[in-house]
This record gives sequence, C-alpha cells and structure tokens, in this order.
Amino acid sequence: MAHESTPDHHIFEMDLTRDEARRRAEFFAAMGPDWDPGAALAEEDAAHRMLYSGLDDRQQEIYDRLVAAGVLPAHLRDGHASD
Repeated sequence: MAHESTPDHHIFEMDLTRDEARRRAEFFAAMGPDWDPGAALAEEDAAHRMLYSGLDDRQQEIYDRLVAAGVLPAHLRDGHASD
C-alpha cells in the first residue's frame, strides 16, 4: 500500500511527543513530592493478594487458569492465591 495522499485518502500524521511529555509532567506534579512509586506498587500487590485470598477450590482453579493464560500476573502467586 502506497503512503501517498489521494483525492479520496489523505495522510494525517501527528507527533504526540510534546503532548506525552506534558501529560507525564502533569501526572507527576499531581502526585506531589511525597509520592513513592515503589510503595504504591507494593500496596497494589498487597491488595491483589488480599483480593485473591481465601478462595474455595473452584475459585482457586479459575484463578490458576487465569494466571496460566496471562490474564492475572504470575508474580502475585506464591503457590496458591490463598497462601
């Protein structure tokens, strides 16, 4: 396929580099100086572990299938979700 403008099709290009840099700067400014990304990730992992704890046998089977399929992250699994 040729990448040329025709009367029916026009090439439209947009460089989002500047907008992405602005978006990231705004994000970090909004998070404030006390934001600790490592602690935020650790808290998120702990929340996922709690969410998937205490599963019955059927729920555990589904959980294991979702991890095997790549739907849920494997790093949260320490043997079983309820461990």
